[in-house]
Amino acid sequence: MSIYLTGLLWVGGAAVAAILIAVLIHKLSSSGSRGDNNDVAGQVFTIVAGLHAVLLAFVLISLFDGVSTARTNSTTEANDLVAVSWAADSLPEPAHTKVKQLVSAYSDTVVTKEWPQMRETGKVDSAAGWQQLDELRNTIANTQTADGDDWQTSRKQAATDQLWDAYQARQSRLNDAANNGVSTVVWFALILGSVMSMALVYLHGGPKMISHALISGTLAAAITLLLFAIYQLQNPFSGGAAVGPDAFSAVLDRLS
Repeated sequence: MSIYLTGLLWVGGAAVAAILIAVLIHKLSSSGSRGDNNDVAGQVFTIVAGLHAVLLAFVLISLFDGVSTARTNSTTEANDLVAVSWAADSLPEPAHTKVKQLVSAYSDTVVTKEWPQMRETGKVDSAAGWQQLDELRNTIANTQTADGDDWQTSRKQAATDQLWDAYQARQSRLNDAANNGVSTVVWFALILGSVMSMALVYLHGGPKMISHALISGTLAAAITLLLFAIYQLQNPFSGGAAVGPDAFSAVLDRLS
């Protein structure tokens, strides 16, 4: 099912449920008795809803930053791999060919093995990827450059530096995958805060049932929309704003 349709169903369902509850409350109680609570309930609602809005905004911004960081780290890692391959073009054989083969093999491992694991569980069996990078490091380190050839020496050093950057970007990507998700404590606060905000709305009274029902439905829809967005952004490699392996697929295309 499309993420947009799923979101509309959740938001619409919450709005309808909130409207039905408001109508039921109006029928079971007099608006006058609840109207006496408007001043106190309004003040409490301002505090509770304000704190809840701050929490929602903080979590959403953090998750947006997490997705952006994950995309940047993945792109950086892929670009570093290309830079390693380009720097190795000036190295003598067999290092010249072997470096390209290892970069392609590593990129294929990331796309076909690691990315599905990051998307599904966040736990990656990273042994194969690390082994390929270690082999790549050993290949570059053990390459003997021609005596007095400063260009080859500088290219070897450049490949080594870029490979170190790729190591760091890889570790950051794996950390992004492993540390995804909103903690149970935060989810508890988000859900309980939403319930409390809605409960305070229902304590308000007024002569017009329709306006009260619309206000309740609108608030419920807005809160549900934000909670749905948080749920979708939990894992930067899945959900509505998922970071894909496009950067590594581009590496394979460049080296093919």
